[in-house]
Formats: sequence, C-alpha cells, structure tokens
Amino acid sequence: MTELEERIGYTFRKKSLLRLALTHPSVSHENSRALQHNQRLEFLGDSIVNHVIAEALYQRFPAAREGELSRMRASLVKGETLAALGRELGLGEHLLL
Repeated sequence: MTELEERIGYTFRKKSLLRLALTHPSVSHENSRALQHNQRLEFLGDSIVNHVIAEALYQRFPAAREGELSRMRASLVKGETLAALGRELGLGEHLLL
C-alpha cells in the first residue's frame, strides 16, 4: 500500500480502511459485515468525489452556469473516466479480487 500512497501523494492513517476500500465485494461475500462496510465506503467515496469535483469546477469556471457545471461534473465522475484514472494510477495492482 505504501507504493500506492506514494503514487497518489497521500498517506492513509487507517490502512485497514484503505485495504477494505480496495477489496472487491466478491472477496468479502462470506462476511456480510465486511461487504456492508465496503459498500458504505463506496457510498461515502462517491459523495466525496462528487464534492471535490464540484468545488474544483465551481472555482475554475466562475462564469459557468449550473447546468454547464453539472454536465462537466457528470462527465468527470462517470465510470469510464474514473476507470481511466484508476488505470493511470495503477490501482489494479492493489485491488484484492
């Protein structure tokens, strides 16, 4: 995990949460509690990504209207865009499948 942290420039205080976030639900299917926590992390992560992207767009494009900002945010947080970013960061090497 240290390599991933170096790559993204952030050190996680709770390594167990990072490990859980990188664990595919199929790995945890025997432990429904772990799966539930993984899905809760996904919910929280999605909200944080939306917030960070929305704030960055709001600051970067002060003249943009709400509809434009919403379309830009949607294009950035869609699955294909996030998957490409994940490949660029090498997340696949750290996933527990």
